[in-house]
Amino acid sequence: MLLTVIDLQVVILAGGLAKRLGGLTGNHPKSLLEIQGKPFLEYQLELLRRADIENVVLCLGHLGEQIERYFGDGNRFGVSIHYSIEDEHLGTAGALKNARDLLDDVFFCMYGDSYLFVDFPEAMRYFKSQNKLALMAVFNNKDLYDKSNTAVEGNLVSRYDKTGGAGDMVYIDYGLHILRKRALDMVPDNQFYSLEELFPRLIALRELLAYEVGERFYEIGSPQGFRDFSNYIKEKG
Repeated sequence: MLLTVIDLQVVILAGGLAKRLGGLTGNHPKSLLEIQGKPFLEYQLELLRRADIENVVLCLGHLGEQIERYFGDGNRFGVSIHYSIEDEHLGTAGALKNARDLLDDVFFCMYGDSYLFVDFPEAMRYFKSQNKLALMAVFNNKDLYDKSNTAVEGNLVSRYDKTGGAGDMVYIDYGLHILRKRALDMVPDNQFYSLEELFPRLIALRELLAYEVGERFYEIGSPQGFRDFSNYIKEKG
């Protein structure tokens, strides 16, 4: 199957409240936290552009107008940005449902605090070959970078629990997913609903593929994660 990156749409969930970061964010959204003089979201967009991905949807909530003011239509960053704004906090799955009119029939979804190393076209090729509703990228983490929270059997996610702890949970949710838009039919309208609630329902239906990624992720959702990513950028030069 021939698939070009121009076909790929990435939705970034950037409406979180950054509670774990304490005073680091001040009166700014997490995506605007500066590292080496640039906001974190700019690093994410550069990552997508290096993969030749230009079609971006930003799901915004808390202080989202600051993000929209800084990034505009995305033109100066080499991407095309559309915005979905929440009037109230709807959770990660609820934010996707709120953005439904902007979404392609199949789309990538990533968190606004994650920096990921994925072959996007290859992941999409695999997903489209399997005829499932959703895919979760997973990393064989063994509690290294955070508590492992995912079990895999064959090519499917068999269990997912953010509290982790079970012996068969050696993988972690990598922070990148692919969904068919019709999977959002399972998400209630206009109320808080998280991907953590949606994933177990997809698992029960055997509709959540696992796609293993070999390289570690970075995140800025915690003070330690912020330090690790800052060091990575400094070392990268």
